[in-house]
Amino acid sequence: MVSESVLIEKLNQRDQRAFHWLYDQYSPALYGVVLRIVRDEEQAQDLLQDIFIKIWKNLDAYDAQKGRLFTWMLNVARNTAIDALRSRKTQPASAIRTDEENVHIVDRQHNTEQPNPEHIGVKEVVSQLRPERRELIDLVYFNGYTHEEAAEALNMPLGTVKTRIRAALQELKQLFKS
Repeated sequence: MVSESVLIEKLNQRDQRAFHWLYDQYSPALYGVVLRIVRDEEQAQDLLQDIFIKIWKNLDAYDAQKGRLFTWMLNVARNTAIDALRSRKTQPASAIRTDEENVHIVDRQHNTEQPNPEHIGVKEVVSQLRPERRELIDLVYFNGYTHEEAAEALNMPLGTVKTRIRAALQELKQLFKS
């Protein structure tokens, strides 16, 4: 296991081996998220390549103070997949509708709606976490709290919050693999 700070340093130095390691470690998890959003294997594979190109080109946009590298990569993947849904012009029978929190693809021909990317089964997997980890994931990833705000809300040291979130993300990675 490579420490995140060493990995980031090597990535910023444009180390190809570090990037290949990053891809090998995280592409399955990111592919799963993208596939659940776009619901097309070929498109998800193409998007995964685009996502890793974006990650490589925009590494300088990653800020370790704002969160873990995997979280940033997950946001890049999610946003890329949602953008792909929005720009899909080959389906004239579909319409894109948004509200404050959701993106909906409505198929007028069959009167169906694709699931909201925010509700693609992640909450069900998160519910399998220990209560103290689940609570932090809910606050930070579903309610938009920063680590500092979560620590304050739970009257918990910031280091404990970060450690539990890190452990929760590692556990989620394992749960998504199974």
